[in-house]
Amino acid sequence: MTHPASDPIDQHLLAAMRQTDTAATRSRFPSLHSPASALKSPTQKAEVPVLIFGSGLTALGVLRSFRFAGITAYSVCPQDELPVKSRWYRRPPLNGIGPPAPEDLSAYLESSPLDRAVLVPCSDDWTRAIAELPDKFKDRFPASVACPRVVQIMTDKWLFASMLEVLDIPRPRTLLLHSMEEMAKLDDESYRDMFLKPLDSQEFARQYRVKAFQLKGRAHALEIMARLQHNGRDGFPILLQEYIPGPTSHYYLVDGFSDRRNCIRALIARRRLSQYPPHFGNSSRSQTIPLDQVGGAIESLTKMWSTLQYRGIFDAEFKYDARDGRLKILEVNARPWWFVEFATRCGVDLCGMAYADALGLPVEPVETYDVGRCCVHLSYDLAAHWATDPGIGGFLRWLRSCKNVEDIFYRWDDPWPGVTSMFSSLRTYLRRVLRPQAD
Repeated sequence: MTHPASDPIDQHLLAAMRQTDTAATRSRFPSLHSPASALKSPTQKAEVPVLIFGSGLTALGVLRSFRFAGITAYSVCPQDELPVKSRWYRRPPLNGIGPPAPEDLSAYLESSPLDRAVLVPCSDDWTRAIAELPDKFKDRFPASVACPRVVQIMTDKWLFASMLEVLDIPRPRTLLLHSMEEMAKLDDESYRDMFLKPLDSQEFARQYRVKAFQLKGRAHALEIMARLQHNGRDGFPILLQEYIPGPTSHYYLVDGFSDRRNCIRALIARRRLSQYPPHFGNSSRSQTIPLDQVGGAIESLTKMWSTLQYRGIFDAEFKYDARDGRLKILEVNARPWWFVEFATRCGVDLCGMAYADALGLPVEPVETYDVGRCCVHLSYDLAAHWATDPGIGGFLRWLRSCKNVEDIFYRWDDPWPGVTSMFSSLRTYLRRVLRPQAD
């Protein structure tokens, strides 16, 4: 079977992209400061619960966000997952079926005892499953997600890169490679300042435990792919993408929500302060900044969302390229992500917006948020600091740097996820410190 990303974007979508009318684009994206047409109804909120599909930190953040909004939420995940440790965890009403796989979603919903529920995905595979639900489920189990074709573009890195090229949005240079033979035909210069990147980042991370492969050159790239094939993993197709130089502080995150009318109702911007693993890792510490510092990023998102008619929560990653002074888009999560609950803490309740939008209620735009707030992923941030400043002294310096920052796991009113994360981080750190002494 041919991988969908090996084919170009379909001609209908290309035509739609090329014929996007500028005036129509502006009309679909009114000012975030425009007055709200109506407020969400608390009565309607209480009538319909939420089913959260997924696990880990993202699902925990979504659960907490709905708790703060006073909306009943059920976590659909195995019993050993992080959301279960929360004091607000609720198991879905029993229907004789355990937590389903994404491909079993229709059967799971068919047997659900709930009369109605809003669906919220917390991973790419759950987003695809919810977007592709048959129409017969849409009234009983509504969701604020994009259509299947748009979800495919946002979760397939080659389709995403192709879309950026068609729209001429600032981006890194990207090539699609299908085989060792195709890689070998490229000259050495083609691999300069490039890295290997998967089409499906979540599946790739599950298989190889990394987000991408940093390269030292052409021979190194061929060696990596040969090693994967030797271990019984094809690895193709894969992307060869330009690495934009610059420090961690050149990464910017722009998160927000676009409603069913394709109007952006909220934006919140952050600057990355640290990441782990280095180069191709996740944010371990970030700080909210004013939107006027990411004007180019907002312009790119507005152009992209107006063409695709995107709907739902999003998390977009950009990097500032000092060579031409532009913010270049790297990837987009078309769903909630790790720091979604931090956005709620800062005054941008993206989960509440998705809930109201799914039920056809007005979505009030958010005009402001807390600037200067800093959030940390404790274990990742400790690992990032350890890589450049190891030892007891480095650990103490890291502790001092954590003053006035907010742990993404820990909350006083929901402490257990944070406590378990802290002990896990300290255990890992002590192993690193004590191992040389034990040897």
